[in-house]
Amino acid sequence: MKVLLICLRVPWPLNDGGNLAMMNMAELLRDAGHDVTLFALNTKKHFVPEDKIPHSIRKGLRLLSVPIDTSIRISKALQNLFRPDESYNVVRFHDSTAESKLRELLEKESFDVIQLESLFTATYLPLIRTYSKARVVLRAHNIEHIIWERLSRVGSNPIRAAYLRFLTHRLQKFETKIARSVDGILPISPLDAAFFTPIAPTVPQTVIPMGIDLIAYPVQANGELKLFHLGAMDWLPNQEGVKWFLEKCWPAVHAQHPQLPLFLAGRGFPRELMEQEIPKVSFSGTVDDAQQYMSDKQIMIVPLHSGSGLRIKILQGLALGKTIISTSVGAEGIEVTDGKDILIADSTEAFQQKINYCLEDASRCSDIGKAGRKLIEEKYSNSVLSKKMNSFYQRLLS
Repeated sequence: MKVLLICLRVPWPLNDGGNLAMMNMAELLRDAGHDVTLFALNTKKHFVPEDKIPHSIRKGLRLLSVPIDTSIRISKALQNLFRPDESYNVVRFHDSTAESKLRELLEKESFDVIQLESLFTATYLPLIRTYSKARVVLRAHNIEHIIWERLSRVGSNPIRAAYLRFLTHRLQKFETKIARSVDGILPISPLDAAFFTPIAPTVPQTVIPMGIDLIAYPVQANGELKLFHLGAMDWLPNQEGVKWFLEKCWPAVHAQHPQLPLFLAGRGFPRELMEQEIPKVSFSGTVDDAQQYMSDKQIMIVPLHSGSGLRIKILQGLALGKTIISTSVGAEGIEVTDGKDILIADSTEAFQQKINYCLEDASRCSDIGKAGRKLIEEKYSNSVLSKKMNSFYQRLLS
């Protein structure tokens, strides 16, 4: 089977949840014996020269990339206010050169399935329908409008909130239209599937979270009882979550446990955060090796209050046997159980309680990490998801 994945950026380096999800999907399909091509929008913000991607990563995959600039421009955002059928979040990913290159590819080659990796690549759906007879599948990394709706409720600036609600409405309208226009949907979590089912009840769908290669994620020895957060800090929900934890939670946690360290890392860390001097808090930027970074730390915090989809870093942490303390929003879509394989905390007091729970008994803390690893083995391994993926494709093409 020939499969074309249209990616919203080049899925490298593998230090970002979106990149990991896209590359994992490509590898699942390749390892199942399919002929896989990745057509990637090589955005200015995350530009990656193709020759910088290791051959070992690209083995058995064909990668085609097109440079585009998705930068936010005030003039175009203002013009978009008067175009009710467009979402500015989406049109930033529409590029004439990319459209031309994609048309050339579709005129030259036939594909059985074309998979849109994220809603933002669906801006090319009309072109695909014109030049290809392939089944088109939406791989929904998030329910995108929910991210913006939740962000509109964070903060106290009424003008910002009103504009975010405006973006939410436009994005929801586009999201609904695309869900009804594709031939299949692959939500990344059961919660996301619950959004698509009522708005596109006749479109086949199956939940495919990011898979974990168990060999590549060996269980790490218990790390020291240090707190850490690892996530892309140029993603607004992560920024908001970390700021909330530092302002609302950390002062009380530090007062109770003055020797407890907190490590914060991630691509695009805001300068105003990194330049702060906060007792026992260490800031880092991009981490080249996530597993190495996590190896000597046991307790991962995920203080998200907005966002949608599935947190890849939580899956990685569970696979490595780490103890996760997350908000309900952060853990959305992952089939975890509070107190068994994860700890859920939705308030400052709850975060303090769960941190105390871990620090009071290291073995109890370790047991939660072990249960998390077992969950990954049973429900999120590549071998389990590969079979599910093949079955979905076969039904779609029959």
